[in-house]
Amino acid sequence: MKVEQKEQETIEHENGYDPLDMSNYNLNKLPKKERSKIEKILTIIGAPLAILVFIVINYFAKLDFLHNIDPSTLSEKARAVYDAIGPEAFTATNISMLALFLAAVILWITEAIPNYLTSLILIIGLVLTNVLTEVDAYHQLGHKVMWLNILSFVLASMLVKTGVAKRFALWFILKFGRNASSIFISFIVINLILSAFISATTAKAAILLPIFMVVSAVYGATGGKNKNNFGRNIVLQNLLQINMGAGAFVTGSGANLLAAALISGAIGSDIFFSDWLVVAFPIALSIMIIGFFVGTKFIFPLKANEKKPQIQGGMERLKREYKQMGRIGFEEIRSVVIFVTVLALWTTDKYHGISPTAVAFLGAVVALLPKVGVVKWNEVDIPWHLLLFSAGAYTLGAGFKVTDLPSLSVNAIFDGLGFNSNTPFGILYIILTGTMLFSALIFQSKTMRTLIFIPIAIGVAQKFGYPVLSLAFPVALLIEHVYVLPFNSKPALLLYSTDQYSWADTFKYGFTMMCITWGLFMFLGETWFRLLGYTPNGVFGIF
Repeated sequence: MKVEQKEQETIEHENGYDPLDMSNYNLNKLPKKERSKIEKILTIIGAPLAILVFIVINYFAKLDFLHNIDPSTLSEKARAVYDAIGPEAFTATNISMLALFLAAVILWITEAIPNYLTSLILIIGLVLTNVLTEVDAYHQLGHKVMWLNILSFVLASMLVKTGVAKRFALWFILKFGRNASSIFISFIVINLILSAFISATTAKAAILLPIFMVVSAVYGATGGKNKNNFGRNIVLQNLLQINMGAGAFVTGSGANLLAAALISGAIGSDIFFSDWLVVAFPIALSIMIIGFFVGTKFIFPLKANEKKPQIQGGMERLKREYKQMGRIGFEEIRSVVIFVTVLALWTTDKYHGISPTAVAFLGAVVALLPKVGVVKWNEVDIPWHLLLFSAGAYTLGAGFKVTDLPSLSVNAIFDGLGFNSNTPFGILYIILTGTMLFSALIFQSKTMRTLIFIPIAIGVAQKFGYPVLSLAFPVALLIEHVYVLPFNSKPALLLYSTDQYSWADTFKYGFTMMCITWGLFMFLGETWFRLLGYTPNGVFGIF
């Protein structure tokens, strides 16, 4: 065994590369993945296809469901627009909205141009086609969820700059990661705790990546030719956990907050942090635990040698990394106090009525205050390209509101399929949850999926006379399932660059977890959601 360890260590240290050096896993040092042939083809055809679709839809397509609109079925805002501009202009606006939407989706999926540029084109397109006024289009950059994203990056930067997040993750692994199984379980706990404090999934991935990569190396997985099932499990399970952790909290991502805002608008009352937490946290934890057993026992079962460290002294390197951080400093303590206060205010929002965005505002102001705070503006890492992309998604949502396009499309589709008022709730529940879940295989943006499918779920519930929460809330709880393929989310792309697994590996594990989740939501509809009053009669009326 010692000989094998020595050989493994020699192979891994050749060319001066030290797999246990955490600095080797800096984001700037990770290899850039080349596009596959299919991706390159999509990049080439994306722009011409988007232009063609826009022209065909906007000028030539026959869309009867948009030419025969019953104004009584429109939302209050869309009805006001209808009355102001008249039937013909309203139809023309809806057609332009549909054409721009489809063109933008093609550009977003194929990445023919950068996603933020697609958003900018979409925004000005909605203005030039008179779907939105300039004020309505441009002020989406000031949407409260946009502000929450910006301020959350300030708070996350505070935790990264002071080293609190890294210190906690290292301490927990060293304290409880005594063997392979306990290491996997430790990362479940770490991800859940970090998710309460850090709303950016990419930031969490960047913090944890060096730690689990060193742990992977200790267990013989250094990527490339040295892949093994421990490495596949540790990276893919972290990807799942990063996303599920975000799903446990309404502040876990901007998409969650957007979904809560859309649903709140439909039901006329707020969905508070605590409301989301009570429902979503047990679900997120359950999926993480299921993911652990599915990964290590069935998809990538660990061999005997993969359960033991392959590099002697590997965990000692993590201990040295932890010791080098020194004692916890006053800045770290201040950052913890600030964020614990923010989290406490988020958790109790139902009682004090201060919105999550306002709470984040206060926290960010304190964090940036000279002498009092712990981070300077030039130390804050805000990905403006992602925010511009989000601004385009919110502008699209504003276009949907004034046109009512999702509701009109839902009515047309369901009428065409022969659905009527007697359609069982279970059929609608299965269709909507499945569509939301598996749409993550195609759409890159959680915000985009939220803007498309939450209004559809609301529209279906209203059309068939069911409580909005019975369909829209379960659909919203599936937003964060973006872990199957590398292009499905930024963390997925980031972790794929570690070269610890293949496309086949991530699809096999991720798709299996998606199918299990869909089945789990059928069970939850009959039990957990019913107990909490969201699906009063269950899904199928079994119990």
